[in-house]
Amino acid sequence: MAAMSEDSKLSLSDLSPAAGARGGRKRVGRGPGSGSGKTAGRGHKGQKARSGGTIPAWFEGGQMPLYRRVPKRGFKPLRRVEYQIVNVWQLAELEETEVSPEVLRRRGLVGSLRRPVKVLGNGELERSLVVRAHAFSGTARQKIEAAGGSVVVIAFPSGDESGD
Repeated sequence: MAAMSEDSKLSLSDLSPAAGARGGRKRVGRGPGSGSGKTAGRGHKGQKARSGGTIPAWFEGGQMPLYRRVPKRGFKPLRRVEYQIVNVWQLAELEETEVSPEVLRRRGLVGSLRRPVKVLGNGELERSLVVRAHAFSGTARQKIEAAGGSVVVIAFPSGDESGD
């Protein structure tokens, strides 16, 4: 690019492609002298030679398509509750004596307050804690209560609630 004086400023309206970078539009079907006359580069007959003759990408020429050949398996329940998991050993590392989903969110143990929290029983607990969560496994409940703590099951609101 050539050096510019301080007075002239480059703007988007001044930009243009380099010479020869953009060719003209190919005008097909304009006679034998053009090189693309008669069939206009579409070959002879057939679906793809016709106007509107496009074939969907998934079409396999009439053979049984792949999405119908492959067996369908499983079922995804619409009302499935996906819990955020916290283990007892993670609770033991916290300084708080009362643990709630808000505390777990602050400490980075759960990602969202919109999804319910379930406490599982992996690990050991040496001190008493008051743990509030939406669900507990049997071993988690036993370990928390054996350490002198208490378990409080909180109800998860079914409506859309902004928690983050």
